[in-house]
This record gives sequence, C-alpha cells and structure tokens, in this order.
Amino acid sequence: MALPALSAVTELFKPITWFPPMWAFACGVVASGVSMDGRWGLAIIGVALAGPLVCATSQAVNDWFDRHVDAINEPHRPIPSGRMPGRWGLYLAVAWTLVSLLVATALGPWGFGAAVLGLLLAWAYSAPPLRLKENGWWGNAACGISYEGIAWITGAAVMAGGAMPGGQSLVLAALYSAGTHGIMTLNDFKAIEGDRQMGVRSLPVQLGVGRAARVACWFMAVPQVAVIGLLLAWQQPAHALGVAALLVLQGVLMRRFISDPIGKALWYSGFGVPLFVGGMMVSAFALRNLGGLP
Repeated sequence: MALPALSAVTELFKPITWFPPMWAFACGVVASGVSMDGRWGLAIIGVALAGPLVCATSQAVNDWFDRHVDAINEPHRPIPSGRMPGRWGLYLAVAWTLVSLLVATALGPWGFGAAVLGLLLAWAYSAPPLRLKENGWWGNAACGISYEGIAWITGAAVMAGGAMPGGQSLVLAALYSAGTHGIMTLNDFKAIEGDRQMGVRSLPVQLGVGRAARVACWFMAVPQVAVIGLLLAWQQPAHALGVAALLVLQGVLMRRFISDPIGKALWYSGFGVPLFVGGMMVSAFALRNLGGLP
C-alpha cells in the first residue's frame, strides 16, 4: 500500500486549527492563579495534548468521515484528492487517538479524563451513528465544549494538582464555550452546497445565509456581555473594560460580515476571532488577580 506524503499528513491534521484549544488551555493555566514554578513541563504537555494531539485527531477523524462531502466542497483536500491513499486517513485518526491517550496519562486523572472526553466528542462529532455535525446546533456545541471549555478547565485543574477549578473559572469556561458555537458557524458558509447535497444540516443550510450569520454573531456577542457583567461584579473594572473594548471592535467587524456572510466569513475568522480569544485571556488574568482557585 502506498504511503502518504508527510505534507499530506500535515494538511490532514490542520495545524491552523490547533490554536483555539491550546490558547484555552493556556487561559486555564493563567486563571488557576498557580505559580508556574516546577509546573512548566505540565503546561507544555497540556498545550501539546490540546493542539497537536487531540485537536489534530479530531481533524483527521472529520476529514475521513467527511471525504464524500469534501469531494464536492474541497476536492483538493488530502483524502478526496488521493494524496492520502487508501484508508490511511482512518488509520492516522485511530493511531493519533491512541497516542493522545498515552500522552494524557502524564497529566494525571484530570488530564486523562479530559482527553478521553475530548476524543469521544471528536469521534461523536464526525462518525456514525451520532455524527453530531449533521445538525449545526449539536455539532457546534460539541466543538465549543471541546475546544474551549474542556481545555480551559483542564488547564486550571492540572496546574492546581487536580483540584476542581473554582466556580468563577467554570462559569467563564462555559460562557466562552457558548461563544465558540458562533465561531464554528463561520466555517460552514464555505460548504453550503456540499452540506445541502449530503444532508448536513449546518446552520446556514437550516436558517439561510443571512439569518445564520446573525445567529452566529449573537452567539459570539452575548456571552461576552455576560463576561463583562461578571468581571464588574467581581470588582475587576479594568479587565471588564478591556473585554468591552474588544467586543466593540468585534461589533464593527460583525456588521461587515453580516452584509456578506459567504464572502466575509473567512475574513471575520481572521480578524474578529482573535479579538474574541483575546478577551478570554483578559478574563483569565482577571481571575488570576482574584487568586485563581479558592
């Protein structure tokens, strides 16, 4: 059997997608309020687990089970183009799942449990019989929980030696997970035709382009408004102002995105999403000011 080229394997794992969970894990590390002395190794392993391992696995799983949709939407992808021959896409997804679980053992029960949950969501998102991505409401929620919530909570817990993160950290992780639902919708505008043909009920397919764009913006904006209110309630006005400023900038960009969702979805991902994740880190530093875990 022919072996895939390293460039095809790299493209299958989509390194550009690793950033959100790696960043969320780092936010959890900061939010924990725990000193990094003697814990740098755990932090590095955790970041690697979140991105190049678990997230990369999710990309391989998705590409394998989406190969028929990609043949319509993105025929240049490694599997439909033939650059990933035979069943190598599936083999790599399974192998990277096992490697991820092996590495996760280094992070103790919290890290291993989080890896198991993240991997289960990755397979449930793309693979039958669940294939959560066939409904945009469920699929986007699974991604938001996995990419942001699980990663944030795991970063905080691992740094604290396995202690349960405080309620404030859990609430912020949940809010940013909800916001990521909207971010995931941005990825669906480029695949509307293939999704419609293959029965994938993404939000643009279900709601129409304009309405889906507005729903995505509301999903991104409302949780951040809640974060601002919480930061003010927790006596962190400077951090609340920082998140508010980032949200205002997002609002300006959202207006352009809503005017042309298909043409501007990728553009908004490049300019608006960094503002969203910037607010995550601002919020994490606010919790660090409060002492992190109780």
